[in-house]
Amino acid sequence: MLSKPFSLVGKLILITGAGTGIGRGVALQLARQGADVVLSYRGSSQGAREAVEQIQSMGRRAVAIQADLKNILDCRRVVDEAVQFLGGLDGLINNAGMTLTKDFLRVTEEDYNDIYNLNIRSQFFTCQQAVPYIITRGKEFETLFPDRKWMGGSIVNISSVHGNTGFSGHSVYAGTKGAINAFSRELAIELCPKHIRVNVLAPGSIEVPSYFSDPNYNREAGNRLVPWGRIGLPEDVGYLAAYLMSDAAEFMTGQILYLDGGLTAKMAIDWQPPEGAREMEMKK
Repeated sequence: MLSKPFSLVGKLILITGAGTGIGRGVALQLARQGADVVLSYRGSSQGAREAVEQIQSMGRRAVAIQADLKNILDCRRVVDEAVQFLGGLDGLINNAGMTLTKDFLRVTEEDYNDIYNLNIRSQFFTCQQAVPYIITRGKEFETLFPDRKWMGGSIVNISSVHGNTGFSGHSVYAGTKGAINAFSRELAIELCPKHIRVNVLAPGSIEVPSYFSDPNYNREAGNRLVPWGRIGLPEDVGYLAAYLMSDAAEFMTGQILYLDGGLTAKMAIDWQPPEGAREMEMKK
């Protein structure tokens, strides 16, 4: 039995797309649970630097690395530099991604390539670069702590409810999220013998700074979108990500976890039973 199964003390984790929004929230929560982290970002340097300062104030090690993960060389570089800073790697959270809302008939080749290159290709090649380091970390653990069992490495690929449900204007974006789901299930099976688990965290409506670029958006409007009655927040994703990185999740792999306040559980048809229907059923 593990004495502190949810603790991340001693864990070394890379989070991509962590300069803002979900990735930033995840990085902060992992650090609160004790992890040392590397945050990669593409354009949000200020957010990444501020997050690093917050994490360092917690007494954890952190650094931000700029990278354009549409470029495979950058996928490999950011993993290598993260390991160099941390001294090893226990886990990877692939959060970097972009969305596109555009009518199917208007999608260009450039649109398609941009979204697929970042959303799924970057996850594939960061995983490929990270796995040997995680294997090495496991071997080192067994040498350093011969009386303790290595509970395995962890990869979490961030997907979306759009990988499971249809929504107008998301033909390209949803395709990448479905690909992430399928790729991650396959990778989970391949990595079981290596003792590295792979899971997908698929958020629903999570309020991030880009939401407020819509002049019609506010928190009250966001709350109405979700059956649970409130919009999701980056820290919600952080809580689940922290669990998946922890030794408590050692038996979980190959799973797609929807964190959506009931969105995917709700049928889209707006229908109410006829008046008296419930009473009639009760009399049967």
